[in-house]
Amino acid sequence: MTKRGGLDVEVAGLGEFVRVEVADGIATIRLDRPKMNALNAQVQTEIAAAAAEVTADGAIRAVIQEMSGLGYPEMAERSARLQAAFTAVADIPKPVVAAVTGYALGGGLELALCADFRVLGEGAQVGQPEILLGVIPGAGGTQRLPRLIGPAKAKDLIFTGRFVAAAEALAIGLADKVVPDAEVYRAARDLIARYATGPALALRAAKQAVNKGLEVDLATGLEIERLQFAALFATEDQETGMRSFVENGPGKATFQGR
Repeated sequence: MTKRGGLDVEVAGLGEFVRVEVADGIATIRLDRPKMNALNAQVQTEIAAAAAEVTADGAIRAVIQEMSGLGYPEMAERSARLQAAFTAVADIPKPVVAAVTGYALGGGLELALCADFRVLGEGAQVGQPEILLGVIPGAGGTQRLPRLIGPAKAKDLIFTGRFVAAAEALAIGLADKVVPDAEVYRAARDLIARYATGPALALRAAKQAVNKGLEVDLATGLEIERLQFAALFATEDQETGMRSFVENGPGKATFQGR
C-alpha cells in the first residue's frame, strides 16, 4: 500500500512505464514516459496488459487513465498492434475517464479517445499531427474522433494537424472538463467516483449498448439495447434498484455488482 492525495492506494500491477493502482473501487492506469517519447512496443504491451487487468478485476468499478505528455508515435508500420492495444482500453467494460496534462498528440490523443470522458489541464494541448509527416492517424483517430466531435471538426484537426488548446477542446466536445493542471487527477477522480458505487452490470450494458450501437444502423442498435435491457432483469442489482426505488425513492440503492 502507498499514499496518494490522502488515499490508500494498492499497486495492483506494475510495468516500467504503465502501472495500475487501485483505491476505493477505482483503478488508475498511469502512463508515464519521458518527455515527447513514443508509444513504443513495450508501452503498447503494458497498456494492453493494464486494460486486461482492470477488466478482469471485479473489485474495480471505474477507471482513470492518467496521461502525462504523450507525444506522436512514429510507428505507422506497427499500427495494427497499436490499434489492438488501444481497442483493449476502449473495450474495458467499466466507465473510463482520461486525465490529460501536457501534450496528447497523435497516439496520445487516440488513446484518450478510447475513454468515455476526458478531463484536460488548462495547459494541455491535443491534436492529430500525422498529416504533417505525410501520413494519417493510424490508431483510431480517423474513426473515433469524428464519432466524438462530428466529421467536419474532426477533418479540420486531421487535415491541418494543428494543436488544440484545452479551452477549444472543451468548446468542440473533445474535452468534458478543463481544470488547472495541478487538479486534473482529482477532477478525474471526482468525475468517475460517481460510477464506482453504481450497478456495475448495468453500467457495462449501457456502455456496450452505446458503443456498439454507434457502429450499426438504428434498427440493429435498438436490438442491441433490447437484449441488454432484458438481460439485466436476471441480476441482483436490478431487484435491489427497483425495490429501493419503490421503498426509498431514486438514487438510494446500494448495489453489489451482481
